[in-house]
Amino acid sequence: MGDNAITDPGRGQARTVPLARGLSTKLLVLTAIFVLLAEILIFAPSVAYFRLRWLEERLGTAAAVSVLLVQNNSPGISREVQDEVLRSMGVKAIAIRDGGESRMLVASEVPPQVDEHIDLANTGPVLAMREALDTLVFGGDRILRVFGHVGDSEKEFELIISDHKLRNAMLTYSRNVALLSLLISLFTATLVFYAIDRIMIRPIRDMTRSMLTFSQAPDDPASIIAPEPRADEIGVAERELSDMQQRLQRTLGEQKHLADLGLAVSKINHDMRNILASAQLMSDRLGMVKDPTVQSLVPKLVRALNRAVSYSEGVITYGRTQEAPPSRRRLRLRQTIEDVQGLLGIEPEGDIEFENQVDPNFEIDADSEQLVRVLTNLCRNSLQAMAGDKEGAIVKRLTISAERNGSVSRILVADTGPGLPQKARENLFSAFRGSARSGGTGLGLAIAYELVRAHGGTLELVESVGGRTVFSITIPDQPVRLDEARSSLRRPA
Repeated sequence: MGDNAITDPGRGQARTVPLARGLSTKLLVLTAIFVLLAEILIFAPSVAYFRLRWLEERLGTAAAVSVLLVQNNSPGISREVQDEVLRSMGVKAIAIRDGGESRMLVASEVPPQVDEHIDLANTGPVLAMREALDTLVFGGDRILRVFGHVGDSEKEFELIISDHKLRNAMLTYSRNVALLSLLISLFTATLVFYAIDRIMIRPIRDMTRSMLTFSQAPDDPASIIAPEPRADEIGVAERELSDMQQRLQRTLGEQKHLADLGLAVSKINHDMRNILASAQLMSDRLGMVKDPTVQSLVPKLVRALNRAVSYSEGVITYGRTQEAPPSRRRLRLRQTIEDVQGLLGIEPEGDIEFENQVDPNFEIDADSEQLVRVLTNLCRNSLQAMAGDKEGAIVKRLTISAERNGSVSRILVADTGPGLPQKARENLFSAFRGSARSGGTGLGLAIAYELVRAHGGTLELVESVGGRTVFSITIPDQPVRLDEARSSLRRPA
């Protein structure tokens, strides 16, 4: 029957399923019980049929003796011979009915009363089963009158007989049936057990062991179950379990990678803050230089350093919790995009064109720093995509435009790059999975997506074909509180 013990190493103590309580043993016992129940249901009609056949045989023998006695004139046969014939048959008396007349042929003794009359020709199945069970349980000392026709004879024969030998024969038959039923049930249960154990129980046991092993070492590729090439439900379950374990293993690997990355970033952040602080001090000293070119670049440098310091200080906070909620204000979007252009470092004489098509008076309700981060990440991805094209005749243009529909602002970031591959589209906003270039992390789009969602907006890919990729940023205005709106409409008395 195989070893049914299963150990759970992931708990504080070993947990096993004893063989006596395993599925295999339960299956064997239940199969044997069900077969025995079927045999019990068959037993009642079987023993009833045995009883009727036993009585029919005695009546047939009595009929043969009756014919012999009639042909040889029974008075010529001695009393001793008649008694010997009746004793050998277990019969007390034999009679024949012919033409409406009944005649006693031979009798060893005439009982004072008859306990049961049995008409073999008119005994139905239900009556036969009831009388058979009655004889089997309560019989043994009753006198029976059995009558009926034998073969094609028009004569009706009857005999008076004790049910003692009948009950003994029925008990012997019942014992044999019980032993045979037990053997059949055990044999059938064994066959069913081995068949179902090989088809179902063993695969289920293997899946259980695989789950327990996987829970102990989810990073071990050997703990993933190897599904069998089966087309039934067990095969489907094994394949689904294998796929689930593989997906979970990949997810755990990504989580570990994120944890390692967070630790590395935290270490880098500690030293980066000191470097940025030194850079801030030097930018302050640059502000004292009278050169016009330096004076035009210092404000942009100061803003870039301030943002870098802010991002660096927020790294650890982000690792502990999530991004801070946006501090929303009314912004002039064109000026914000100009700041982004300065951070990107696009040279005017370079091969990549940058077009800021936003109206100077266009306003948006957003967090300034977070919006800069969103646009910077999207624009850097576009620049990296277009930088891969080395042919000089290819147009490389990054365009940012905006439109307003009621209280909803929409920013479009479009480039003339090669477009996103299918794999990048399937995992567009997933960290470490949505990168469009080799070696990329996909963090830029993931961060941008999270920041836009924090504003209650959406970030989506509108179009991506060869020569045109468009991202859409949709940010709704903050809802106006009714009490504040009413107070602003009130006129002073």
